[in-house]
Amino acid sequence: MIAAPEVPTDFNLLQESETHFSSDTDFEDIEGKNQKQGKGKTCKKGKKGPGEKGKSGNGGGKPPSGPNRMNGHHQQNGVENMMLFEVVKMGKSAMQSVVDDWIESYKHDRDIALLDLINFFIQCSGCKGVVTAEMFRHMQNSEIIRKMTEEFDEDSGDYPLTMAGPQWKKFKSSFCEFIGVLVRQCQYSIIYDEYMMDTVISLLTGLSDSQVRAFRHTSTLAAMKLMTALVNVALNLSINMDNTQRQYEAERNKMIGKRANERLELLLQKRKELQENQDEIENMMNAIFKGVFVHRYRDAIAEIRAICIEEIGIWMKMYSDAFLNDSYLKYVGWTMHDKQGEVRLKCLTALQGLYYNKELNSKLELFTSRFKDRIVSMTLDKEYDVAVQAIKLLTLVLQSSEEVLTAEDCENVYHLVYSAHRPVAVAAGEFLYKKLFSRRDPEEDGMMKRRGRQGPNANLVKTLVFFFLESELHEHAAYLVDSMWDCATELLKDWECMNSLLLEEPVSGEEALTDRQESALIEIMLCTIRQAAECHPPVGRGTGKRVLTAKEKKTQLDDRTKITELFAVALPQLLAKYSIDAEKVTNLLQLPQYFDLEIYTTGRLEKHLDALLRQIRNIVEKHTDTDVLEACSKTYHALCNEEFTIFNRVDISRSQLIDELADKFNRLLEDFLQEGEEPDEDDAYQVLSTLKRITAFHNAHDLSKWDLFACNYKLLKTGIENGDMPEQIVIHALQCTHYVILWQLAKITESSSTKEDLLRLKKQMRVFCQICQHYLTNVNTTVKEQAFTILCDILMIFSHQIMSGGRDMLEPLVYTPDSSLQSELLSFILDHVFIEQDDDNNSADGQQEDEASKIEALHKRRNLLAAFCKLIVYTVVEMNTAADIFKQYMKYYNDYGDIIKETMSKTRQIDKIQCAKTLILSLQQLFNEMIQENGYNFDRSSSTFSGIKELARRFALTFGLDQLKTREAIAMLHKDGIEFAFKEPNPQGESHPPLNLAFLDILSEFSSKLLRQDKRTVYVYLEKFMTFQMSLRREDVWLPLMSYRNSLLAGGDDDTMSVISGISSRGSTVRSKKSKPSTGKRKVVEGMQLTLTEESSSSDSMWLSREQTLHTPVMMQTPQLTSTIMREPKRLRPEDSFMGVYPMQTEHHQTPLDYNRRGTSLMEDDEEPIVEDVMMSSEGRIEDLNEGMDFDTMDIDLPPSKNRRERTELKPDFFDPASIMDESKYPDAVNCQKVTSLNHAYPIINPESLLVL
Repeated sequence: MIAAPEVPTDFNLLQESETHFSSDTDFEDIEGKNQKQGKGKTCKKGKKGPGEKGKSGNGGGKPPSGPNRMNGHHQQNGVENMMLFEVVKMGKSAMQSVVDDWIESYKHDRDIALLDLINFFIQCSGCKGVVTAEMFRHMQNSEIIRKMTEEFDEDSGDYPLTMAGPQWKKFKSSFCEFIGVLVRQCQYSIIYDEYMMDTVISLLTGLSDSQVRAFRHTSTLAAMKLMTALVNVALNLSINMDNTQRQYEAERNKMIGKRANERLELLLQKRKELQENQDEIENMMNAIFKGVFVHRYRDAIAEIRAICIEEIGIWMKMYSDAFLNDSYLKYVGWTMHDKQGEVRLKCLTALQGLYYNKELNSKLELFTSRFKDRIVSMTLDKEYDVAVQAIKLLTLVLQSSEEVLTAEDCENVYHLVYSAHRPVAVAAGEFLYKKLFSRRDPEEDGMMKRRGRQGPNANLVKTLVFFFLESELHEHAAYLVDSMWDCATELLKDWECMNSLLLEEPVSGEEALTDRQESALIEIMLCTIRQAAECHPPVGRGTGKRVLTAKEKKTQLDDRTKITELFAVALPQLLAKYSIDAEKVTNLLQLPQYFDLEIYTTGRLEKHLDALLRQIRNIVEKHTDTDVLEACSKTYHALCNEEFTIFNRVDISRSQLIDELADKFNRLLEDFLQEGEEPDEDDAYQVLSTLKRITAFHNAHDLSKWDLFACNYKLLKTGIENGDMPEQIVIHALQCTHYVILWQLAKITESSSTKEDLLRLKKQMRVFCQICQHYLTNVNTTVKEQAFTILCDILMIFSHQIMSGGRDMLEPLVYTPDSSLQSELLSFILDHVFIEQDDDNNSADGQQEDEASKIEALHKRRNLLAAFCKLIVYTVVEMNTAADIFKQYMKYYNDYGDIIKETMSKTRQIDKIQCAKTLILSLQQLFNEMIQENGYNFDRSSSTFSGIKELARRFALTFGLDQLKTREAIAMLHKDGIEFAFKEPNPQGESHPPLNLAFLDILSEFSSKLLRQDKRTVYVYLEKFMTFQMSLRREDVWLPLMSYRNSLLAGGDDDTMSVISGISSRGSTVRSKKSKPSTGKRKVVEGMQLTLTEESSSSDSMWLSREQTLHTPVMMQTPQLTSTIMREPKRLRPEDSFMGVYPMQTEHHQTPLDYNRRGTSLMEDDEEPIVEDVMMSSEGRIEDLNEGMDFDTMDIDLPPSKNRRERTELKPDFFDPASIMDESKYPDAVNCQKVTSLNHAYPIINPESLLVL
């Protein structure tokens, strides 16, 4: 037998020259008759005597012959062909036949067969070397592995287990299958011959300790699969021993006369042999566990650690009597803190297999109490796959014993049903369902056949409502429904029960739902109906709509039919009951959108349709809330479908309602605008409420035939003249007029229109823009914001892009804003967007608004800024207006930095040079503002000047690394900067610096973006503005000029040079590089000369042309500045990069658990590895867990023979620049399908979509 502490470390040929086997194959010996035939006939391994070297089973070292040779192996120069590897690699042959051939070869000459097996493992590791018979005979194990390491192909790090491609796709499975079949076919005699298993285990143990990853990975996988196969053998032995023991007891308990003594002796002998075999298997497993697993489960490679954990999970599940104890479970528990998600995932899947079997729960109690908190915390793992499996594991723990998980543990999982990641949410939903909804009381058994309020789901629906309200995430009912959709479909589709809970009176003793609970139930009911009708998750979950299968389509149609049949009758009753409650009515009015309208006709439900239309009409008359009115408008739009026969009935009802509203509005407006009379509040309220209703319906319906433009224009014009118009009336009048123009544009676009229609629309649009421009100066902020938003929309829609897509006939409608309108729009942005948070609106009582209101206000300001930036990007307004936006980049980086940066990127794509001129203009504006505030004698170390320099540095970074693409733009930027610096001469004479000379210090931040030859060109242009005396000046006031010249004169390939004076607040930091010798590539670039021509035609302002040769004017060489510190360049570290100005939010890591304690518990008898807790953290690299670890491992002791027995913020990210500045989402100017189509519910783009590029 194999003694566990004495694992053989080398393998040599046996002293015995021959080994005899029975004629029967090893794998056919079911009864164990031929077990251990080689036992006693072989000696322990040792070196052969000198006279015995070269001897083998067939004598003389000759290979075996005959039909049973393993693939016809033969010797060629001492090297055996590697046919076994090729067979396994192809994976086409039946693995059992491959193993059978090898067994036959082993029976004829086990040395040759073992050498073939050894080379198989070597070649599976990707090693090109071959172990020869001579090496096998004379070299130690470590020497052979060292020799193979030397012959390893170092050109590539790939090896069969990691190689890609179709031929390697199934290699791992074939490799593992080969090992399993090999042990299974050899389990009756060969594995007990104390030769094959000794050799294989010794080889794999040595390879698993190699520093070569391929050897370590392959041998660990082989050893773990070998161990798994041995565990299966041990399990079979245990079963046979139990059976033998029972047979022996039964025979012994017979009467003496009937007892067969020979059978008793046979049974005793058989039990003894089985026990001996079991002891040997124990020794083999001990050797593998101690030699491989204990070291490799802490390997530096995550894949190797994962293999170990996966296999130990199989052992514990397969042979729980021997392995399912705390001595083995602790390895899984410790590894749950692994840094790699792959390993943590294997831990959870291994534990799931154990907890799934409720019979094993008693053996898991100590482990559960010790590691339960860790499993609960893993539901928030940064790897979503790990979090999902952690939730599923907790679900199994819950099913096994409800007392294990505390209320706090469950609550940690509950809130994950609102996660944006759907698999996590679905797993949490299943946990929630198992905990709260899967149990039924005994008295409910008699309710199974009942339906509605008396049905078995009534209490469950109430429980769902209670949970939803207690979670305090009321706006996310759709997420809750989606999370439970897969596991609680029957409950969520019990709309009859929900309807009866809302309509029927509670029975005696039953507590009625409160108003808040009824609102929650209606919202949940709406979400379930939407999910059933649309068959896709809510927004934020999933990548989009997927193609439904035939079964899913049928289910969808059946659900829509069921919904329509039920709520076509019930909806009018629900609306009548809750007609006063705005929140409930708004949700209920969305139900008809999911109806199958054909059922109104086929089911003869027209009277219920009439009842629905009457209720909607009553709701319109009762309510003035915008949400309710828009819901009514949507419902009419859903019902007004020309494809169905109910269209005429609904259209008549809608026309009657609009007629009444339009007549009432005209009548009220005439009285309201009478001259000489002050409008009272009642009249104003009547006008406002009627206008709200008309505006809500005009949003989704074409009301052009009612000619609403004239009355709205009259109302708005009177407001401008008198200035006392209520703000809400103005806001809704502006919105209604906007809808009028968009619907007229839609009609013109969709059908052939006359010239008169175009001219009328053009006139109305121009007049409306003038009205909006007037209201930009209104005293009320809300009115100004409405006017600004509508103006941006109108200018965008009626820009030059209106003619795109072959719509040239719309050219008369193109409207370009004049300079005054552009100026007013820009002033609005500066006054209402770029403000401090504390300067924004406060609540009526003077107290600061709560955090949610601040976020909402910021979101509104971001939308306003994005609307104006779109006008810049689409060249509706002049690009230079963006200078006032760009200069705010640093000051408001946290609030609007993403929008401003995206605008820079888009403008640069349109016109690189004009964008560069705009950037330098923004810096000039900031410089002038500083001069006006501090005068020309400002301190260049001040925070204001340093802030301008930092902004310039940020601008320079936006140009990227490709200097050729931005060559002309950067040169033009320097040109404008130089001209600005020398624009204002000093009134005291030429001996004093120009007033704006300090601007050159800011301009030097862009020097690193100039190509080397362009630096010389810019330097020549700079010297045109310099006098001879300027070049001689060395006073501090001339330092900006000197530093800028030095940045242009930097030698070699200086791309990061920036000279800063000694008094600069940023410190003396010089970014320079050593000169590099000229290369051919640089000579090609130097052959290109930049042509920069000033816009004026003055010859003095002409830059050097391509044909000019650069000559530096004869001037004195600038001496080294004493105030400038020159240092050797250093590599920029990540923490020294520009992002240091705005440090990233550091991740909060959970404190790692300390597992260095010792105790008397089995779970603490080994020293535990200290592994960082990786909750929500991915920092740090994998450390070798073997370092400093000394484990006292146990021996595998098989039991005695006996009878068998579930992150995120759910709200959409309002501040995602991709969603605000994505131009692909902005429709073409008058794309009738997206903006003004009659088939679209809302012709006007709401702020969320309008403010998307």
